[in-house]
Amino acid sequence: MLKTPVAFIIFNRPDLTQIVFNEIRKAQPKQLFVIADGPRTSEEQAKCQAAQDIIKQVDWDCEVFCNYSDINLGCRERVSSGITWVFEQVEEAIILEDDCFPSSSFFKFCEYHLNKYQYDTRIMLISGYNAQQEWNSHKQDYFFSHFGGIWGWASWRRAWKEFDLDMNKLDELIQDKKIRHLLGEGLGKIRERQFLDCRNKQIDTWDYQWAYSRHINSGLAIVPSKSLIENMGFREDATHTKSQPQSKIFAQDLKFPIQENKILMPDKEYDQLFHNPKVSMTNKLKEKWSKIFK
Repeated sequence: MLKTPVAFIIFNRPDLTQIVFNEIRKAQPKQLFVIADGPRTSEEQAKCQAAQDIIKQVDWDCEVFCNYSDINLGCRERVSSGITWVFEQVEEAIILEDDCFPSSSFFKFCEYHLNKYQYDTRIMLISGYNAQQEWNSHKQDYFFSHFGGIWGWASWRRAWKEFDLDMNKLDELIQDKKIRHLLGEGLGKIRERQFLDCRNKQIDTWDYQWAYSRHINSGLAIVPSKSLIENMGFREDATHTKSQPQSKIFAQDLKFPIQENKILMPDKEYDQLFHNPKVSMTNKLKEKWSKIFK
């Protein structure tokens, strides 16, 4: 049974909700927090209700807490307020959205690192997603990055309390070039544009604000050397992810006990590729060669 609480973010896709719920059921967390937005139209009501009804299938020893909105708040407000609600109740949590399929290693990976880095304020995020599918998996089981994916992740109350949905210090950061100093000129420019678009509400999301909150605190993410998450949401009814190269990423398992990484520094090469629209073919070949000539 999983000791760490799980937060499950759902909306209007009962088919995907069922698939991810089945994996949560296998992990059997002692506490399950469910966050749901309200329907955008009357036609969506039935789908939203069907997704919420799946939570009634909990058949293990588990406390279930539900935070359902009657109206549609949108991704920005609903997800961020829901996660804040979770961390008002518990010190740490593993967080999954309805389209993020976890491998069997995902929950154990998160719980292990939540315990290990509980008091290390340099670490703000544990990601289950690897944007390159595999990254130097022949010599490490995880690494550190400025860019942690939020398709299956975990964190602590101590980190989330730094979350700033309105990015109140963004102008100051841009003027002082702090983001560019942290990430480098190229990545810094990309991040600045993303953050400005979010602040101007050109994008209805919460995750760029979470990245901003980590960057402003120089916070790092832990990333597995193999992706432990597959995003199943690349289809027409998605809010943001309709068709992208990341749809090729699939969930893998890691062997335990995992190999410790004692170099607590961001992997700059991985960070440079994080915004690459393609999975790095060079890295795929490196992985293949390392396995052949191991």
